[in-house]
Amino acid sequence: MLTNPASGHGSAPHAAERAVAQLHKRGVDVVAIAGTDSAHARRLVDGALERGMDALVVVGGDGIISLALQVLAQTDVPLAIIPAGTGNDHAREFGIPTKDPEAAADVVVDGRVDTVDLGRIRGADGTDRWFGTVMAAGFDSLVTDRTNRMRWPHGRMRYNVAMLAELSKLRLLPFRLTFDGDEVATDLTLAAFGNTKTYGGGMRICPEADPRDGLLDATMVASASRTKLIRLFPTVFKGTHVDLDEVQTRRARSITVDSPGINAYADGEYVCPLPVEVAAVPGALNILRP
Repeated sequence: MLTNPASGHGSAPHAAERAVAQLHKRGVDVVAIAGTDSAHARRLVDGALERGMDALVVVGGDGIISLALQVLAQTDVPLAIIPAGTGNDHAREFGIPTKDPEAAADVVVDGRVDTVDLGRIRGADGTDRWFGTVMAAGFDSLVTDRTNRMRWPHGRMRYNVAMLAELSKLRLLPFRLTFDGDEVATDLTLAAFGNTKTYGGGMRICPEADPRDGLLDATMVASASRTKLIRLFPTVFKGTHVDLDEVQTRRARSITVDSPGINAYADGEYVCPLPVEVAAVPGALNILRP
């Protein structure tokens, strides 16, 4: 069991304790690991994989799950999730109970192993990264860039302030995209490439994405109007934004993405600067789900 102590504003260790107690009650042996940073956690998981385990249970949010994916992708060891983050988009996709560590622990024991796709990002700088939910580039990655540079305020408000700052500078960005060899040059506000439906804690940016179809769903928004973008924002939680004139969708196995000066983020984590090739890899992950 891998725990990110910082997940959920520090609530993950308590969730881990409750999950461990439930797993012990169900007769499961648990080896608990918690890294001091992501590099240390990665080494611990690599070591655990070498020694052998029946499953890797991750306690935390999408960031620590992303770390686990780098180790578990294309292995037979299943991932299990005790949701304890702020977004929990992986858990949401696979119907894993949130805010109830005991119920999530029961899924580890009683659940079935589902084989699903992962996304894979290969950057021009040599980056090779797996992701489970969505890769995004454009307005939302600029907001995250700015959030990461800011030291104040703390928590969600920092992101909100960064979003307002980027809205004041809103502009269309030149993108060059290739969908399974079909090249498109266009100006976009943002582009998102989903293996699953949601990112950012439940925003249904790719509402038809299916992590079993061997394809990525691309959602492309083109609006230089702050008013229209603000009006569009609430519709993303319902997934109805794809019906608007400012939004286009496509589906492909492999997509190249380039826009000067823009960074790619996936599972909420910084990946690398564009250009990248992003692809769906069928059956790359085993996951325990209800």
